[in-house]
Amino acid sequence: MIIRSITSDETLPLRQAVLWPQKSLAFCRVENDHIGKHFGVFSDTQNELISVASIYIEGKSARLRKFATATKYQGQGIGTKMIQFILQTLSDDKIDLFWCDARESAVGFYQRFGMKISGDKFFKHNVAYYKVEIKLNKQEKV
Repeated sequence: MIIRSITSDETLPLRQAVLWPQKSLAFCRVENDHIGKHFGVFSDTQNELISVASIYIEGKSARLRKFATATKYQGQGIGTKMIQFILQTLSDDKIDLFWCDARESAVGFYQRFGMKISGDKFFKHNVAYYKVEIKLNKQEKV
């Protein structure tokens, strides 16, 4: 498995297939896709794109959006490796806060990385979400 930077256009088919199969590719775009950092996980054997994630940085805060792993590859640790890669990359880049709007069904996944719920449940397109976040590069008191 290889994780590398990809373009926003490369993320679209997997975003659609996993997150919003009933919607158009255009629906799966994010307003600022052109300025986001996009990552893809590729299988070792077929160089197949099997997971995508997009990060949008504003100041010292980074937001994860449109994180998707192909259904047949879910439950194999691929998403875990992607989040670990992103957390390390953001920490190296001196980002202080990493957050996302997590589907209610995925909150436990994010909590495994130390992310905490911030705020109340809310809905987007009739799907329940929570904001989850983690502080990176914590300053130690002297």
